[in-house]
Amino acid sequence: MHQLNNSMQSLKEKLSDMETENQVLRQQSLLNSPIKPMSEHLAITTTPMKHDLENGQFKSVEAKEPQTAPPAIKDYAISSKLTIPNAERQHESVDALFNCVVKNIGFSNGKPVAALTIYKCFLHWKSFESEKTSVFDRLIQTIGTAIENDESYDHLAYCLSNTTALLFLLQKSLRAAGSAPRRKTPPPTSLFGRMTQGFRSSPSSVNLSVDGLDLVVRQVEAKYPALLFKQQLTAYVEKIYGIIRDNMKKDLTHLLTLCIQAPRTAKSSMLRGSSRSGSFGHSGQTSHWQSIIESLNNLLKTLQQNYVPAALIQKVFTQVFSFINMQLFNSLLLRRECCSFSNGEYVKAGLADLELWCAQAKPEYAGTAWEELKHIRQAVGFLVIFQKYRISYDDIVNDLCPVLSVQQLYRICTQYWDDKYNTQSVSSSVLSSMRILMTEDSNTAVSNSFLLDDNSSIPFSVDDISSSLQEKDFVDVKPAEELLQNPAFHFLQD
Repeated sequence: MHQLNNSMQSLKEKLSDMETENQVLRQQSLLNSPIKPMSEHLAITTTPMKHDLENGQFKSVEAKEPQTAPPAIKDYAISSKLTIPNAERQHESVDALFNCVVKNIGFSNGKPVAALTIYKCFLHWKSFESEKTSVFDRLIQTIGTAIENDESYDHLAYCLSNTTALLFLLQKSLRAAGSAPRRKTPPPTSLFGRMTQGFRSSPSSVNLSVDGLDLVVRQVEAKYPALLFKQQLTAYVEKIYGIIRDNMKKDLTHLLTLCIQAPRTAKSSMLRGSSRSGSFGHSGQTSHWQSIIESLNNLLKTLQQNYVPAALIQKVFTQVFSFINMQLFNSLLLRRECCSFSNGEYVKAGLADLELWCAQAKPEYAGTAWEELKHIRQAVGFLVIFQKYRISYDDIVNDLCPVLSVQQLYRICTQYWDDKYNTQSVSSSVLSSMRILMTEDSNTAVSNSFLLDDNSSIPFSVDDISSSLQEKDFVDVKPAEELLQNPAFHFLQD
């Protein structure tokens, strides 16, 4: 009951925060001049822009108010008569930060250094609490330029790791004006509950909660620019994730077209019963499958080396395997030459390699990827089963291929041919039952399409990212060494 109450309270607070943020964004959009749509924010401009050294931002117009400066120096750019050294130092600090984070400055204790450095600087400069600031626009432009200029897996994974970590810190830190501050878990009221909590909590963890977390993540009342920035950053996390996933799909497309049909040189060896499954060390007949395994391994290694959260890695491979399932299954239905017994054996051996890869990657990273192959697995299982003419319709839909639709089953059964043992497909009575059901489906407006669609959705939310990371993971993360040598960034050591 205590855990349920805490969960309900947390859900109420999240809902309240979302409503408050949306209200602030709506009000500001009405008060201000028309705001650029998200698509325009994410579009990468190709027009070179002049670098205004005075305020540290890219602009094609004359210098305006240095909005990242603290309130005491906001009049600096309004009046040309005022020359305040503090404002100049502020602009130099902003430039120094961006000149540092545009480079790959690595990781500390498994977390991206750039993300924490940016967060600490914005927190110290009170950028999140500013009514008007351009520092967020400059960061968004920097991210967009970075992913446009380099689409290698290593660079994109580094960007995804940093944007995800920064979004996590913002989610834990920012709250809209008028929203209730997030409350910590209330202490248990019962004697047993207090004793249990006492046994679970060590003195070190208590000190960490007080002395560590508060120094890393601090709740602030965010103004409109910060809330808009969080939305834009969320969009970029989704954009970078989508680029990595789609690039992997492109890399696998050509290999999958070669994997759906056994090579001619491989068929003769299969006829002699020499095929093996479950090993990466196959002969030349499975070199295409081996290439797929190598691509999966390389991507997994790259994501791990850049400390992309495991939850996002799971989502990537789940959608990649869904794409593999769609490509192989649709090719099987569209090409009669693929619906043979020996070809079923060839694809089954390749699927065994993918199953072994999932086992070696472990659920922590592979997630439910293997389950995404259920269509092609069941179709191949039907191709290689013996004595199909003795199988009833109920056996097919309930035991052999419960996931496949009637249209898909009918397509496979009518296209099947046995190039190895010269056996027959299912009986005519089974085919008749399928035709009757397809006729009924057509009368009830059920889709007659037997092909699978590709899933290009974004399968995670900001809450999923928040639950995959913990605030305590950032306690021992060291900021950028380059900035620590600058006296203006001594606050990073606090």
